[in-house]
Amino acid sequence: MRPIIDSTQLIGACGLYCGACKKYLSEKCPGCHKHEKATWCRIRKCCQTKGIHTCAECGIEVRDCSTHNNLIGKVFSLLFGSNRAACIDYISRHGEEAFAEKMAAEEKMTMKRGMEAQEP
Repeated sequence: MRPIIDSTQLIGACGLYCGACKKYLSEKCPGCHKHEKATWCRIRKCCQTKGIHTCAECGIEVRDCSTHNNLIGKVFSLLFGSNRAACIDYISRHGEEAFAEKMAAEEKMTMKRGMEAQEP
């Protein structure tokens, strides 16, 4: 089992933190940016096409983006209480390093719904 470390390279395009994901930690997934079979992920493909690491670097407000707010993301949000938009907002305000440190320290792969209200 891999240890949880803080690394900006483990931030998924959508704002999830692969560094604390059970599949990544158990070596069943290489993480978003190295997962060549993840051609189904429209967010990853969009970021690759634009030459950016995450949606935080995009000029489109994440809550207005139809690619980020797709059906798969909505189902994921509902099932896991995830708030990927809050993750992207945090990255935009504090940077990728701070986000990776926060998520690794908390051992979480995503911020939960309601987290944006707790952020400064």
